[in-house]
Amino acid sequence: MATGMRLKLKTVFVLYFMVSLMGLVYALMQLGQRCDCTEHDLPKDRTISRLRGELHRLEEQMKKVEATKSPHQAPKSTPPTIFVITPTYSRFVQKAELTRLSQTFLHVPQLHWVLVEDSPHKTPLVAGLLADSGLAYTHLHTATPKERKLQDGDPSWLKPRGAEQRNEGLRWLREDRRAPQGADSQQGVVYFADDDNTYSIQLFQEMRGTQRVSVWPVGLVGGMRYERPVVEGGKVVRFHTGWRPSRPFPLDMAGFAVSLKAVLANQDACFDGNAPMGFLESSFLQGVVTMEELEPRADNCSKVLVWHTRTEKPKMKREEALQAQGLGSDNAVEV
Repeated sequence: MATGMRLKLKTVFVLYFMVSLMGLVYALMQLGQRCDCTEHDLPKDRTISRLRGELHRLEEQMKKVEATKSPHQAPKSTPPTIFVITPTYSRFVQKAELTRLSQTFLHVPQLHWVLVEDSPHKTPLVAGLLADSGLAYTHLHTATPKERKLQDGDPSWLKPRGAEQRNEGLRWLREDRRAPQGADSQQGVVYFADDDNTYSIQLFQEMRGTQRVSVWPVGLVGGMRYERPVVEGGKVVRFHTGWRPSRPFPLDMAGFAVSLKAVLANQDACFDGNAPMGFLESSFLQGVVTMEELEPRADNCSKVLVWHTRTEKPKMKREEALQAQGLGSDNAVEV
């Protein structure tokens, strides 16, 4: 009986094995068969066909547009160049200030930077920075006379700063852009940008269309939140300022731009290095424009797009202490 049971179990296992093997062989045979997926591919094929048709129609339309264009159609005009004149002088934060400023200018199309050092010669630091800036530039230099320089401890407002350097920039412009009246080389705008201010990119778009002298507010200046021209009926009628509003043009240097044509047409207009406090801007503008001719920008002088910021003077007590021990920083490392 035991032997019969063993035979029955053996038969069952053989049959199970045979059925499993046949199933495996069948499955392997099906792997090589092509699947009839036509019904799934139809929507995709229709979409591709429709897109090809649209592309063909667009190509035909473009050919027709090109055929109707005049072969002598004038190219788009280049916007007027903005010539930015910046006085600069050697100090610990000079490279940091100029780096920040140059990277702002990189975002402004058609800008030419005229950087003027307060120095008897061009310095390697400024020359190297300009060469690496990626900007169109002119590198100039002229030293401020000793009697006009601020001394240590003098307040920043005691004497006008940067007058000689701005005048040197104007001299270069008048020589470089000298051309017959109406020539393209006289198209442009001149702006005086100090190296420590903060400028919105929008400001340069506002000034680009300057016909004579355009004006706008300046933030954080003159001990106020802002100073600005007051506009009524599209004209500048007075100035919002906290100090000497009776000045001919109570404007900050960052608050106006002049057309290149106006600079070239008024050869004697310059900055008076001996001007009283607050009158440096007026000494130049009086030779270029009248109050009635001022062109308000920045939404009728209601928006601040430039700020009269200043970088804090670094404290070097630890550096000086290390230098006294012969352990100061390596002067070959440019900062």
